[in-house]
Amino acid sequence: MRPLILIVTLAISTAVAAQEQPAYGPRLEGFDYPYPVQTYAFASQQQQLEMAYLDVAPVGLPNGHTVVLLHGKNFCAATWESSIVALSKAGYRVVAPDQIGFCKSSKPHSYQFSLGQLAANTHALLRNLGIAKAIVIGHSMGGMLAMRYALMYPQDTAQLVLVNPIGLEDWKAVGVPWRSVDAWYQKELATDFDSIRKYQMDVYYAGTWQPAFARWARMQAGMFAGPGKAQVAWDQALTDDMIYSQPVVHELARISVPTTLFIGLKDRTAIGKDLAPAEIKPTLGNYPVLGRRAAAAIPGATLVEFADLGHSPQVQDPPRFNAALLKALSAHQ
Repeated sequence: MRPLILIVTLAISTAVAAQEQPAYGPRLEGFDYPYPVQTYAFASQQQQLEMAYLDVAPVGLPNGHTVVLLHGKNFCAATWESSIVALSKAGYRVVAPDQIGFCKSSKPHSYQFSLGQLAANTHALLRNLGIAKAIVIGHSMGGMLAMRYALMYPQDTAQLVLVNPIGLEDWKAVGVPWRSVDAWYQKELATDFDSIRKYQMDVYYAGTWQPAFARWARMQAGMFAGPGKAQVAWDQALTDDMIYSQPVVHELARISVPTTLFIGLKDRTAIGKDLAPAEIKPTLGNYPVLGRRAAAAIPGATLVEFADLGHSPQVQDPPRFNAALLKALSAHQ
């Protein structure tokens, strides 16, 4: 009887989990953002594309500064919700785009994804909005992108803020094997809420999980549960290859704008870590080392560490992160 009870219990649990996971469209149709979503239409690589973005006006007296929030690979503009609230209340105009290939933006089947291209797209969006200079804040993959943006457009970058950026180590150079886009695609096709939760628990949050994390994990999983799963997975695979093959660590010394790094020390994120040889796997994604090394390499950089937080301090402890962020921004104004 006992094995039968266990099987029935497991089947019920699986069915309940499936019912809890909503299915969203390929452009995240069905998931509501906390602010109105606008779109920027433009031509890139011989095709018409749309870049979704949030443009949130300051609450109360404007301070004259604009902040651009760049999301990570497993995140969207909406994930910055608590930071948008804090920044707008402090008088900042906040622009938070979804990059091409992600979330509510276009999902092109053929696109040469590069950090340079995404930076150029973001720069064009800001110019279209009449924003000549901005504070650029990037998290995870968005941190890689923010660094590339600051390298390409230093004159248009007032400050650079990096939140647990990836790309602070050259995975290929240290021995992480190359993986084809087709292989990345097969891996992405297996994405669901359970795989996201397990990955984030193991890599982002040192084995812990909070109910607040589930909202964003279900947001991501919903695109893989919906009718656009194949296209979403393909674009994700293309960006996996971009991240692996375009580290920014070798150019940190060239960053010339005021920079602050926020590092949750529990983070262990490293692209392709699952394929890494056993002898180097434990050395990858060592953020206590990576953060301090990056802060030393970027001229004049300030390092802020959160000893008990992981990959997404802005999600894990919004009040503490936002207070530290506002303090850092005011220090350079």
